[in-house]
Amino acid sequence: MSDRPATGEPKESGSGHSFDELDGKILAVLLSDARTSAREIGFKIGVSTSTVTLRIERLRVRQILKGFTAVVDFQKLGYELTVVTEILVSKGKLLEMEREIAKLPGVCAVYDVTGEIDAMVISKCRNREELSRFTKGLLGMPFIERTNSHVVLTTVKEDFRLPVHP
Repeated sequence: MSDRPATGEPKESGSGHSFDELDGKILAVLLSDARTSAREIGFKIGVSTSTVTLRIERLRVRQILKGFTAVVDFQKLGYELTVVTEILVSKGKLLEMEREIAKLPGVCAVYDVTGEIDAMVISKCRNREELSRFTKGLLGMPFIERTNSHVVLTTVKEDFRLPVHP
């Protein structure tokens, strides 16, 4: 079996790397279960184990595939609160502050955003006391002018595993 997909030449992804239908099929299997072996993936999509192994390594080297992970229900581990925090940062210090915030325990995501605020932080806290410490810690950081926290009441969907299309 060839490493070249039957659908033609690989397309360039948004980051300038080739990404084709075969890569998409491999990622789809890994997104549904990251424990799936290269042999199982090959069987499911109709290519050899060595093709799958080479493609996975190429995806890792190009950092399209950043790692393998489990999907965890954090509430069952005691993280009762999901918090979305808006942050306003002093001019010129946004990236510096975001890097520091990203290192804090419980932080799941840090985003630059458009609009009246500068950044959004998604975090998990075990309880109100932990949320209080987290928020006060943010406010104590230099260059953070203001925060506005939103506590999630109900999680309808929380899954960053989007379908992958070449």
